[in-house]
Amino acid sequence: MRHNYIDGQWVEGRGLRPNINPSNIADVIDEYAQADAAQTQQAVAAARAAFPAWSCSNVQARAEALDRIGSELLARKEELGRLRSREEGKTLPEGIAEVARAGQIFKFFAGEAVRQRGEHLPSVRPGIDIDVTREPVGVVGIITPWNFPIAIPAWKIAPALAYGNCVVFKPADLVPGSAWALAEIISRAGLPAGVFNLVMGRGSQVGQALLESPEVDAITFTGSEATGRRVMETAGRRFAKLQMEMGGKNPLVVLNDADLEVAVNCAVQGAYFSTGQRCTASSRFIVEKGIYSRFVDAVAAALRQLKVDDALKPGTDIGPVVDESQLAQDLSYIEIGKSEGARLAYGGERVQREHDGFYLTPALFVDASNDMRIAREEIFGPVACAIPADDYEHALQLANDSDSGLSAGICTTSLKHANHFKRHMQAGMVMVNVPTAGVDYHVPFGGRTGSSYGPREPGSYAAEFFTTVKTAYVSA
Repeated sequence: MRHNYIDGQWVEGRGLRPNINPSNIADVIDEYAQADAAQTQQAVAAARAAFPAWSCSNVQARAEALDRIGSELLARKEELGRLRSREEGKTLPEGIAEVARAGQIFKFFAGEAVRQRGEHLPSVRPGIDIDVTREPVGVVGIITPWNFPIAIPAWKIAPALAYGNCVVFKPADLVPGSAWALAEIISRAGLPAGVFNLVMGRGSQVGQALLESPEVDAITFTGSEATGRRVMETAGRRFAKLQMEMGGKNPLVVLNDADLEVAVNCAVQGAYFSTGQRCTASSRFIVEKGIYSRFVDAVAAALRQLKVDDALKPGTDIGPVVDESQLAQDLSYIEIGKSEGARLAYGGERVQREHDGFYLTPALFVDASNDMRIAREEIFGPVACAIPADDYEHALQLANDSDSGLSAGICTTSLKHANHFKRHMQAGMVMVNVPTAGVDYHVPFGGRTGSSYGPREPGSYAAEFFTTVKTAYVSA
């Protein structure tokens, strides 16, 4: 049984939730506490009480605490990576890599804690100096998704603490194990009581309490666009500072001059690895007609070689879908694609393995069009569609014809087209001859339109959200 962490103490919840292994639904990892609104308010009150001292604390102390957290994550990456893959279903190498990424994030922000910058400027008025500084924003509510249950919390918690904020962390209810393990490490890092708090539970209880609380100064959220709208409607109404990362319907443009092997690798890695459960996944392959047939045949051939199995088994390329409801959603979209007239060239079938789990073969639709639901709505599973394009200009137009603008890629050997695409693709991130999924921890992450709202994360750009700017005038 795993408890919530409030005001420096492990606290029983108002109920328990079992954590189920999607590779083997008979495997219950543990039971995790469920907080309610009242317990969430206790955590908020603890964070508020801790904020005055922590916000003015020594930056070296913050840096050392974050560095300790990062070091332990890196030292335990195999152990925690196994837990992470067991509870969410990504393959073991992916799970280990995610824990390592979380450790790197904490170490990066350990450095940022002592690299906080300001400006000293002369006034246009004689005898006056100006200092422009950054201060912590206050109590930060952190709401994270289930698909990266340790890396995404890390890139929100680490900058929040580095810049002197106090945290109330609500992880995804579906995957509490990795979040609890991270919280347990943080609990031993030397932070004062109340600076960091963990409240696990339902979004309707815990999440809603964070959104409504006037004592929560800022909300950083990663999840669906529909939930993001509710975040904005509730927390935005009371003028909380908001940072939201939401969905994507990311295009991968493949031009006639592309290296076919590179293009297929970008497509398969970007669309299907991590079971396609990434907001940056390539779900639309927009392919020039001269290479279209060879490309779709090669992708289908590559998919036939992928092993769909238990996330912890050696050699598994794609693990299970995260749970039964997500599997049902994926299968529903596969039927929608068929009904819309796209041809299912490969996959899209639920399969059985040694243990009962949520296994789905990667699905490739071909001869789709950009007005189909499978080309416009985020499926969030191992499902992608190929759309033919007349030429580069047509491909760019199709790529930009979307309500989302998170990540976009192009495969080409033309420097002219690569540079034009980087400038004219309406997305927050653009990839040239690399998969759309896969980002670094030290550079900004985020998109446009329905994909993102508010300042970028992570890297040094995180300061834009986790601090507020103050301008001070001083007469000599």
